[in-house]
Amino acid sequence: MNICIIGDGLTGLSLAKNLINKKINIHFYHKSKIKNLSSSRTIGISKNNLEFFRKEIHKIPKKSLWGIKKIEIFSEKLEKENLFKFENDEDNLFYMVKNDDLYKSLISEISKNKLFKKTLINENSFYSNSIKKNKYDLIINCDSSNFLTKKFFMKTIDKDYDNLAYTTILKHKKIENNIATQIFTKSGPIAFLPISDSETSIVCSLDTKKKKYNDSEVLDLISKNNPKYQIQKMLKLNRFKLSSSNLRNYYHKNILAFGDLLHRIHPLAGQGFNMTIRDIKILSEIIQNKIDLGMQLDSSILNEFEKETKNKNFIFSSSVDFIYEVFNFDKKIRSKSFNKFLKIVGKNKNLSGYLIKLADRGLNF
Repeated sequence: MNICIIGDGLTGLSLAKNLINKKINIHFYHKSKIKNLSSSRTIGISKNNLEFFRKEIHKIPKKSLWGIKKIEIFSEKLEKENLFKFENDEDNLFYMVKNDDLYKSLISEISKNKLFKKTLINENSFYSNSIKKNKYDLIINCDSSNFLTKKFFMKTIDKDYDNLAYTTILKHKKIENNIATQIFTKSGPIAFLPISDSETSIVCSLDTKKKKYNDSEVLDLISKNNPKYQIQKMLKLNRFKLSSSNLRNYYHKNILAFGDLLHRIHPLAGQGFNMTIRDIKILSEIIQNKIDLGMQLDSSILNEFEKETKNKNFIFSSSVDFIYEVFNFDKKIRSKSFNKFLKIVGKNKNLSGYLIKLADRGLNF
């Protein structure tokens, strides 16, 4: 059994490692080596997803993980009064890991495996020679800008948020640092995500439709809304445009789109990579069932995967967009009444419990 995966990133590597664990040959194609991994990008992985990731994909070193026990959400309108609070007395809600740490850990382990072959793409001959001649059982495309994407996977439901996300890492004096904080300001949400007792990741999503921000203004906004940290240093800001998309058709013949190609969402809920991990879990289970029955890996797998995930992914993506629009609506009105209403809603323990399960397991609980 041979599977081709295209796209050098965490999604492709994570899926490749899961399939290699099933003794499947993986031919991994990439455009260029990632020379400068962003040191300020981080990922939040839910408790349930981390259990799957460490068991079925890669045992992330414990030293690379930082547990979050509580999430607090505030509003600038109510002078940073608590709107929502999520916590689990028995365990961490989710775990933070640096993108580059996870990437390096994955590539270091997977490169040693004889079932893994990594090849740099030659644009002139890749699709005519490599794809057609090798006759892969399945082709999984994680690259949003290649020929396959442009030919087969361009029908999407898109939304441009007119937002830019700015990321950095605060270095600060040591504190007990296991509470994630999100503050909804008139400029947009700012998330403070602990990654150690002396470092905190920042994701600042700013509305740029009417105002453009320079780096100094972004850093001032972060400092102004700093909840508790005695800052010693801030790393260089990185930025990326925010949009959402949902792919209408997940596969073509034996080619499957995957990762951000399937669904891209606003980062305010920290669910982007968590959705991808859930997709890996479902695809892994479908493939394992075929292997257990001694069946060939063919496009029927892709059809099953689309039926199992497409509607759930769209509903989940829409729910994240709904959260964005709720706070975007609040940002446009001057009254504090809507914030006060949200504060009352936030005290509902049943709702809080449901949202914790939703963030942990998606729509599969």
